[in-house]
Amino acid sequence: MRDIRISAQLYTLRDYTRTLPGFRDTLLKIKDIGYKSFQYSGAGPLDPGDVRKCLDETGMIMSATHTAPERLQSDLANVIREHRLWECRYAGIGMMPAEYRDDFDGIVRFAHEFSEIGRKLKKEGLRLVYHNHDFEFQKYNDRLIMDILMDETDPDAFDFEIDTYWVQSGGGDPVDWIYKLDGRMQYIHFKDMAMSGRKQVFAPVGEGNLNWEKIITACEETAVEWCAVEQDTCEISPFECLRQSYENLTIKYGMEG
Repeated sequence: MRDIRISAQLYTLRDYTRTLPGFRDTLLKIKDIGYKSFQYSGAGPLDPGDVRKCLDETGMIMSATHTAPERLQSDLANVIREHRLWECRYAGIGMMPAEYRDDFDGIVRFAHEFSEIGRKLKKEGLRLVYHNHDFEFQKYNDRLIMDILMDETDPDAFDFEIDTYWVQSGGGDPVDWIYKLDGRMQYIHFKDMAMSGRKQVFAPVGEGNLNWEKIITACEETAVEWCAVEQDTCEISPFECLRQSYENLTIKYGMEG
């Protein structure tokens, strides 16, 4: 069995996790599908202690978070306390804030500022991970934003969490980027892309057009630890989309679950 651990990205289920009862019920539903872990994103606001109780009650593991960049900048001590409480190692940035994205200098400033935050997290046993969208495949001075981020961030303190759909949407090859980030990525988002007419749409993993055999092999060969299954929008129930993704990964592609 392939030993990359499968997690559910709760952003997929954000409409169901606004309240504590909804959050707890959602964890039980994805546990029933087969997931043993989840990425904390799009929920709440919920009390950190109540979230811990839900973890204890359901037996679910929090594999990573997406944490607001402004909290990493202004409330880092509490962010660290929360991640320790939840026994969660990976603190993720879901998107580069808009104020950094307008020019080359802003991107470099983001890279340097958040590398410093990453160094502080590392001292506490945590890892900062950065999740891309497609805008990172724009070029400044003939360099992709992704390349600028790789070059300007501290490789010991700033890791990546690429999103397979958004890499493809930006014109990149997810497989190439997995290898390119070897040693700087332990956590990845699995998200598939299908076509509806001439429009790109999100799809359950294994139901779209991405080459999952090659993607999973690349993850194995670069020692990726976690994949988080995500679907930004769903044509059917998001729980059913997560179920299809889980079954495809475990049955069709032989992952352990």
